[in-house]
Amino acid sequence: MRTLISTAFVSLDGVVEAPGGESGYRNAGWTFKDIEFLPEAFETKGREQQEAAAMMMGRVSYEAFSPVWPGMEDFADYKVMPKYVVSTSLTEDALVSNWGETTILRSLDDVAALKRTEGGPIIIHGSATLNRGLSDAGLIDRYHLLVFPLLLGAGKRLFSDADKDTQHLKLVEHEAYANGLQKNVFDVVR
Repeated sequence: MRTLISTAFVSLDGVVEAPGGESGYRNAGWTFKDIEFLPEAFETKGREQQEAAAMMMGRVSYEAFSPVWPGMEDFADYKVMPKYVVSTSLTEDALVSNWGETTILRSLDDVAALKRTEGGPIIIHGSATLNRGLSDAGLIDRYHLLVFPLLLGAGKRLFSDADKDTQHLKLVEHEAYANGLQKNVFDVVR
């Protein structure tokens, strides 16, 4: 059984929208505005690349990352690993050719079937809608959260507001940094 790991930059009030500056959100680029960059706070991002065996994302994140990440040295390890895009609308001809093997999954059932295969962890980047659906379906096994000391108000949230049973998490790693960022790694308790 494979492990699904959700990794996210998240504001203290749960917003994950446009952390890197994607257009269309009034607070776009919030991860680097007025917050001192400390390399040690982002160490976990390099470690994620080393530990992941594959990457998953939704269509919107794929369309944002695929034109940029294949050429970025910071994300070189992701270039060679298999990628899975969960989308009902993305077509094969829309996939980029310079980012390695990419498979389109059409449903959460397809994700559940992928989880049942042999292989290493699958890291989920961005993908607010996908994260909410996977969480509500009980498919996420671990959260890697880099929490920013910001309250952004409106914006896409990491977690849904679905009326569901309590889901318990176990804190397995944490650290606070001088710039106010907090790393929190949680395993989902089953």
